[in-house]
Amino acid sequence: MTRMKNIRVNFKGKKFNIKAKELFLLEQFIGLMFKSRNCDILLFNRGGRWEIHSFFVFFPFLALWLDKNNRVLEYKIITPFSLYAGPKKEFAKLVEIPINKKNKSILKHFKVRVRMIDAEQIE
Repeated sequence: MTRMKNIRVNFKGKKFNIKAKELFLLEQFIGLMFKSRNCDILLFNRGGRWEIHSFFVFFPFLALWLDKNNRVLEYKIITPFSLYAGPKKEFAKLVEIPINKKNKSILKHFKVRVRMIDAEQIE
């Protein structure tokens, strides 16, 4: 059963919606590994101060670390096969956004440009 959730994100005073797949605990260990670039945005509803990696993730993605009020604490573009990435502060939620044309309207808030990846990604 897929649980899609709308998140109202606040970044530098701007608010926008992100529709993300909320992951169960076991799904959180897999995250974007072995997925295609056009997969869903993922929501990790487990806070703390833990790190992520991108082993077996074959495309870049944007990681957003949010507080309990969905304010962006930190964000970072994670490249494929990165050893680890994590925030400097504790967070409440993590959102992983694949960098693709489908997510362009969200990525523009973070000044992430979608490059031509393949024939489907031509702007």
